Amino acid sequence: MTRSNARQPDPGTWLLDRIDTREHFLTCQIEQTQTEIDTLTARLGELSEQVEHLRISRKTLISLAEEDPAPAEPAATPPVIPEHPAYQQILTVFGEIGGSLRARDLAMDLPLTQNAIQNVRAKLKRLASRGILVETEPGLFTQPRR
Repeated sequence: MTRSNARQPDPGTWLLDRIDTREHFLTCQIEQTQTEIDTLTARLGELSEQVEHLRISRKTLISLAEEDPAPAEPAATPPVIPEHPAYQQILTVFGEIGGSLRARDLAMDLPLTQNAIQNVRAKLKRLASRGILVETEPGLFTQPRR
């Protein structure tokens, strides 16, 4: 039994609904595609800028390499090491150790009195002031890298 009262959808309305649905779907795809295009355009701009920076760097380096080299600076005179044998002993220990030391570490052959440590510290400071040693932190000395 079929109902005679049941309404059949209007074919015109049904077609318009289908067109509206399809239009909405396509509009969403257009918006998604436009967003992807905007993202890719921004990325393309970033990459182009990076390439341009590299080209500028290359041109700069090539032009610097083609210029006449700067006149060599005269070699600095080597620092004068005090003639006292204690300074020679200190530098010998630094040469053997190859690291950083404190005055207390160098005063091992001396009696560990405050005066002996202060004397070694004064010698280390003098060597640092002449550029022979470097005080990397308060009380810690090392040879400079050359």
